[in-house]
Amino acid sequence: MSYSIAASGLNAVNEQLDGISNNIANAGTVGYKSMTTDFSAMYAGTQAMGVSVAGTAQSISRGGSMVSTGNALDLAINDGGFFMLQDSAGNVTYSRAGSFNTNKDGYIVNASGDFLQGYPVNESGALQTGTVTDLQIKTGSLPARATSTLTFGANFNAADTAIDTSAVPFDPANAASYNTTYTTTVYDSLGNEHAVSQYFTKTADNSWEVHYSFDGVTQPTTTTLAFDEQGKLVSPAAAVPMTFSAPGAAPIAMTFDYAACTQYGSAFSVTTNAADGYASAQQNGVQVDGDGKIYATYSNGERMLQGQLVLATFPDEDGLRAISGTAWVQTGESGTPLVGTPGSGTFGALSTGMLENSNVDITSELVDLMTAQRNYQANTKVISVSSELDQALFQAM
Repeated sequence: MSYSIAASGLNAVNEQLDGISNNIANAGTVGYKSMTTDFSAMYAGTQAMGVSVAGTAQSISRGGSMVSTGNALDLAINDGGFFMLQDSAGNVTYSRAGSFNTNKDGYIVNASGDFLQGYPVNESGALQTGTVTDLQIKTGSLPARATSTLTFGANFNAADTAIDTSAVPFDPANAASYNTTYTTTVYDSLGNEHAVSQYFTKTADNSWEVHYSFDGVTQPTTTTLAFDEQGKLVSPAAAVPMTFSAPGAAPIAMTFDYAACTQYGSAFSVTTNAADGYASAQQNGVQVDGDGKIYATYSNGERMLQGQLVLATFPDEDGLRAISGTAWVQTGESGTPLVGTPGSGTFGALSTGMLENSNVDITSELVDLMTAQRNYQANTKVISVSSELDQALFQAM
């Protein structure tokens, strides 16, 4: 009996050594989670039968250290969640290894060629949150976009002297015909830049008149800004529409939003001057935000949403089955995955330009290795002593 008990100990320790050696071998593997071997005593009634391996436990919930790489598509999950990946055959796997790149078609893939999963965008750039599919970054240039809105916020000096416009008609060449001016760059449908200047003339207490010029040409339309006694804007109540003619391009139809304007007894100062629109540009990179939204960046400083990656969690993460490629697959024990976006609920936010290292503790593994070696030697000693006893018995007979 002692032979079989010791043999069970050798077999159990041998499996433990397999786990330890696998941990040490993967100490530098991105996203790897260490495993431990669980032993279980065996009995036949009251008779001890040795030991068996009850199973292995994964340390999935214990994160590894973060290392900076500087690569835009290297991603690390802070806290819970797994990246969702799908191969060309439609098999879905889950991983903590966030080293990604783009293939020749612009799809985001890992080193094995599996596709990162997330919410796509439609033709207008809106997220389609009801669909999880392969994420793709569209390549090519960004077409020009004409300016459609200008949000302008400023404080007008209530102490400024009103100008008699009948005596001093507005003339952009005559600085005495207005109190202050401000110029904004706008874009036509071809991406050409144009200068829109606003000239502000105080016509009476709490009342200002705005004149416009487009590329130095005075426009016939004017706008009146009216403020109350507390310095808040009361008119216009809505954005003011304007149209400018651009040579060779479509007319620039845009609105001027003055809602943020005030009139207090301090110098004129602009707080907001935000015009949309931009010139055409070439793609020059990719950005991923902490919430998983992925953008293509362009040489004109613009960026365009390409999609949003999703993460998955499980009711029992330890029930996942590890497979090659530093990944896991769903099992009956793990339960059905819960899918969400990074930073929401129990899903961890992303750190971009970083990777999660293996969580293997080399010191601990070496200690376990020495302990396993001692246990292995002890079991072989039992076999050796049992053999000597049997030999002594045979010699005495």
